[in-house]
Amino acid sequence: MTTLTAVPDMERLKNGLRTTWMAGDYDRFSRFMEGSARDFYERLDVTPGTRLLDVACGGGQLSLMAARDGVQVTGVDIAPNLVARAALRAKAAGLPARFEEGDAEALRFEDGSFDAVVSLIGAMFAPRPDRVAHEFLRVCAPGGTIAMANWTSEGFVGRMFRAIAGFIAPTGMPSPLLWGNEGHVRDRFGSGVVDLNLERRQYLFDYPFPPEEVVEFFARYYGPTHRAFASLDDLARERLRRELIDLWSSANRAGDGLTIVQAEYLEVIGQRR
Repeated sequence: MTTLTAVPDMERLKNGLRTTWMAGDYDRFSRFMEGSARDFYERLDVTPGTRLLDVACGGGQLSLMAARDGVQVTGVDIAPNLVARAALRAKAAGLPARFEEGDAEALRFEDGSFDAVVSLIGAMFAPRPDRVAHEFLRVCAPGGTIAMANWTSEGFVGRMFRAIAGFIAPTGMPSPLLWGNEGHVRDRFGSGVVDLNLERRQYLFDYPFPPEEVVEFFARYYGPTHRAFASLDDLARERLRRELIDLWSSANRAGDGLTIVQAEYLEVIGQRR
């Protein structure tokens, strides 16, 4: 694993991550992922009045689901445009959820402030995973819920990330996909979490257009893919496009101009000691 000493300028790396997630339009991108997001949320079994922190909340997808159920939601994200979008969505829906810019590695909350600390395909991208685990444990009250959904290396998104990585320079940070490995999750949370349940599940990507248009959709709206394409010259961009189209086409379970792909993730649900 890449160590912290391999990252000479953490502020530069954080600024790069912020720029990546501000690129595209993650709110629009996430609208096609509502179904499996709801499945994950419902398995958390949170009750009205629960104080829930949604870490790396994006456009507020999970936060708004919880707020509609009477959960006291706070969402944080490194990208200020996504925080603003989530707040607008909450206001338009008349929901009391609050959102603020924040870093998963340095949360601005007191110890034990929340009954549930959750991240849906978000905190896994922070560059220092041990700090993420520490912060989850710190701000979660004893007996509270800690939960994550993280892409696995073996799953479809893992394969897509590896395809993209073949065209861009390494970041110098540990692979986010290590959060999809059971052993790494256990090591990172250590004795701070009990009754830790780790289960591999499938996230459903369901698009009403063919794989070649899905690739264009990712290139336009999904920050990491958007930034990857923008960094390439015309020849490399076309090679990457063809590789991703082939990948999506080979995994597609639909026909007639539609795309349905299952992407494995590791569901992490445990109780703060």
